[in-house]
Amino acid sequence: MKTPPDAVDGLLDAWKAARPDLDPTPLALVGRVIVLAKQLERSVETALAKHGLALGQFDILGTLRRQGPRGALAPSQLLKSVMLSSGGMTNRLDKLEVAGWVVRRQDPDDRRGVVVELTAKGCKLIDAATATRFAEAKTSQPKLPVKEKDALAKLLRQWLKELESA
Repeated sequence: MKTPPDAVDGLLDAWKAARPDLDPTPLALVGRVIVLAKQLERSVETALAKHGLALGQFDILGTLRRQGPRGALAPSQLLKSVMLSSGGMTNRLDKLEVAGWVVRRQDPDDRRGVVVELTAKGCKLIDAATATRFAEAKTSQPKLPVKEKDALAKLLRQWLKELESA
């Protein structure tokens, strides 16, 4: 049974007609990954909104939570785990602090430094949001046999590693 066409198939056909001198077939893969990423991001944002969180806030709180129940990292360490400028990080941390989810403390190892810690309220929030996030990820997966999901994850990992090393 033939798979029904999707939006990317329509784009490929349009490019073939508009530019027959170019081969649009690489867009079959790359285009679908981009479309999937956008749809998955919307799904995650919808799930996290139930907790009053945006994906960027979840990333910071989650990074801290993976350090332990109180999570403590310097802002520069947080920058390495989330794709933000230092100004963007400061802005996000300000909002997280105003919400009462994190506090900034003097770094015990460096008097000039600061560490960001989860508050009890922040830890409770990120634990609940993480359970929601994991459930959302489970329902967003394709309905494939486990073996095929594992193969897909392996191929995507390989592709990501290639792009990261470029």
